[in-house]
Amino acid sequence: MNTNELTELVIGAAVEVHRTLGPGLLESAYANAMAIELALRDCKFEQEVPLMAYYKGRPLGIAYRADLLVEGRLLVEFKAVEALQDVHVAQVLSYLRLCDKRLGLLINFNQATLLQGVRRVAN
Repeated sequence: MNTNELTELVIGAAVEVHRTLGPGLLESAYANAMAIELALRDCKFEQEVPLMAYYKGRPLGIAYRADLLVEGRLLVEFKAVEALQDVHVAQVLSYLRLCDKRLGLLINFNQATLLQGVRRVAN
């Protein structure tokens, strides 16, 4: 599966989760529902993936836990906020650098229409 197909699969799963649950829940509810939906679609993923950070070559420890890492190459970050801000995109870029990945999806489930809350972020 190429990267575009993979992002389409994940966005499709997110649309289904949003259609079923609607907006207004905690991020953790959406994260758990996404895990179920991706498993139903036979998609390989990891949840709460620890990302190590380094400063000038020295380890800082686990700096963050990625919401999802899909097929080992697509980082997915969930939000349930009123609106996505530039800082959310900047965070995803930082996470992509930490795990040395090229592409991420930032998905805000707190939208009337989910596609308004989806951003593709490239490192």
